[in-house]
Amino acid sequence: MARLFGTDGVRGVANIEPMTAEMALQIGRATAYVCKRHDRGKYKHRIVIGKDTRLSGYMIESALTAGICSMGVNVFLVGPMPTPGIAFITHSMRADAGLVISASHNPYQDNGIKIFSRTGYKLPDAEEDEIEELITSGHIRDIRPTAHEIGKAMRIDDALGRYIVFCKNTFPEELTLNGLKIVLDCANGATYKVAPIILSELGADIIPIHNEPNGMNINDHCGSQHTEDLRARVLAEKADLGLAFDGDGDRLIALDEKGQELSGDHILAICAQELKQRGLLKNNLVIGTVMSNFGFHKAMRERQIGVGVAPVGDRYVLEMMKARGAVLGGEASGHMIFLDHHTTGDGIISALQLLAAKCAAQKPLSELAGIMALAPQKIINVTVKQKPPLEELPALQKAIQAAEAELGENGRVLIRYSGTQAMCRVMVEGPTAEMTNRLTQMLADVVKKCIA
Repeated sequence: MARLFGTDGVRGVANIEPMTAEMALQIGRATAYVCKRHDRGKYKHRIVIGKDTRLSGYMIESALTAGICSMGVNVFLVGPMPTPGIAFITHSMRADAGLVISASHNPYQDNGIKIFSRTGYKLPDAEEDEIEELITSGHIRDIRPTAHEIGKAMRIDDALGRYIVFCKNTFPEELTLNGLKIVLDCANGATYKVAPIILSELGADIIPIHNEPNGMNINDHCGSQHTEDLRARVLAEKADLGLAFDGDGDRLIALDEKGQELSGDHILAICAQELKQRGLLKNNLVIGTVMSNFGFHKAMRERQIGVGVAPVGDRYVLEMMKARGAVLGGEASGHMIFLDHHTTGDGIISALQLLAAKCAAQKPLSELAGIMALAPQKIINVTVKQKPPLEELPALQKAIQAAEAELGENGRVLIRYSGTQAMCRVMVEGPTAEMTNRLTQMLADVVKKCIA
């Protein structure tokens, strides 16, 4: 059996291994077994389960619940809620773990399972490895509590309300969103209820779009990866800005009043400058990744803000933030962590911090975005059937060397496999759009010949 856990939990096409009801039941049983090591005295152990709006979420939720209850652990169901909201509820309730049923920005036919620890942080690799070993070894197959020792499931009706208060408390008390017109793209996902409420209660005039999920339209030409509809609506409504979340609500992409897109790098740069001005940028440091744009590094150098470079993946950003004492970190994709406010990336909290910076500066978002200029960058995602080590592909290595020689000190090449999808990501940054596009296409063609 291939490794179950990837860089962001378990993920795949729903109803096909590993995302079957049978596997979900086993994950529930193994997670419950690991959680029962926590000392709760005479009280039952508890696990929170939440999900996004995918059709397959019902099937996986039921299987997880059955598996957990079969091990004598109680389940608290919160229904559709952003991933970071489930992390908050898990920690707030002192539950033993939180399970999120979501495939984030993937299409609706995919689904996944992420696990948060009782502290609200994603489960450490060691505990994921233990859960996987318990499933593959069958060690817990014959552990069967009976009678009153079986767990039960119940719903938490006020979970959204608790999360709304939590998010609003991250916005500075002295500020409001009065007078701001904001178009909000909820990706037909987990933010469809909660995000409009939060921003409206802070005073903004909200125009929500893609906020009618039907189980099959999550991320479908909408949300943080598809901002065309958002751009058109921002311009049509003459809005102050647009905000786009992904399906599970842990990412944010913004558009200014002119319809220009701000990447996660822009948002990080704006928020880093704002935190520094307020004396809140701990250790004068922000954490990015190997995908962070050249322009971001240049902007931070000009403002004498240090930048740490982590591997791609929010867990690696978080690890470096904790190791180096940073309170701000994130990825160009829009996944940002404000560690003074939450234990994980939260698209709504990221939006609130960006809006706080805008309100404090009293400037249009397009002016704030001028903090950095993006170096020309091109990314091509190549679908692959296998993932052999890239360094063992001579033709690809030769092509990379040729591209790097042409770029010199004016650009870079980064080729890596996606940790959550069957893709190889080919990225080039260069001095001109023509050179960048040409080299990216050349390298993508080589990848296709080698492994696609």
